[in-house]
Amino acid sequence: MFHQIWAALLYLYAILLNSFYQCPEYSQLTTQGVDGKEFPEPHLGRWYFIAGAAPTKEDLATFDPVDNIVFNMAADSVPLQLRLRATIRTKNGLCVPRKWIYHLTEGSTDLRTEGRPDMKTKLFSSSCPGGIMLKETGQGYQRFLLYNRSPHPPEKCVEEFQSLTSCLDSKAFLLTPRNQEACELSNN
Repeated sequence: MFHQIWAALLYLYAILLNSFYQCPEYSQLTTQGVDGKEFPEPHLGRWYFIAGAAPTKEDLATFDPVDNIVFNMAADSVPLQLRLRATIRTKNGLCVPRKWIYHLTEGSTDLRTEGRPDMKTKLFSSSCPGGIMLKETGQGYQRFLLYNRSPHPPEKCVEEFQSLTSCLDSKAFLLTPRNQEACELSNN
């Protein structure tokens, strides 16, 4: 009898404790119906890469030489496609242009990167004004990436991102320095 009462009290204590220390929820953004006319305006345009989080440092190693990255996302003339252009400013001052095409999955929030069949990207909202969060998964890696319309969002945004991703088993964290001027985006 004593053990049953003790077990019940511990169970109630665990429920109470869990309600106080629960990870915040993040709401998934929809990419349904994207055909250039219906795509939600907030996702198109210029974005700055702010921070990344992943289970291991190796999952973020590609960003080690980066000072800052500026992106532009645009609807493509082909339905269910987005064009993504970026210019990476390395810590040694070089500007490296990049281009991707995302293929949207109708009725899903999955984005597929052309030429990388193993890579999947999901879009999530951010509580930070002008922010968005991506979850990238590929062959042997997973990472969360924080983007913002501003190259220098409020510190609170980064803290919330780090707190949320640590709840999602991301032990490694990377904050881009953003000490140098962002490179110009090419129109090619």
